[in-house]
Amino acid sequence: MRISDLRLLDVVNVKDGRRLGPIKDLDLDLERGVVIGIIVPGPSRNWGIFGNGKSEDYIVPWDRVKKIGVDVILVDANDLPEFNMENDVRR
Repeated sequence: MRISDLRLLDVVNVKDGRRLGPIKDLDLDLERGVVIGIIVPGPSRNWGIFGNGKSEDYIVPWDRVKKIGVDVILVDANDLPEFNMENDVRR
């Protein structure tokens, strides 16, 4: 599988089934040749209504990737602070 193929897949939290979004980028350690994590978009502050709904991107550590399937990438992001359901403004 190529990196460009990964960008077409949705990232889903296995603990609650919540869609975290598509992969925006990969965090790589080029010296060691390993993937550190996958970068997914954070929630936009005003949902992009005016085109300036920029947000912080989130990094899901590579060791949290549980399965890469045909349609989705399953991750365990439940105890990562940025994916905590109590902080979710979209509920």
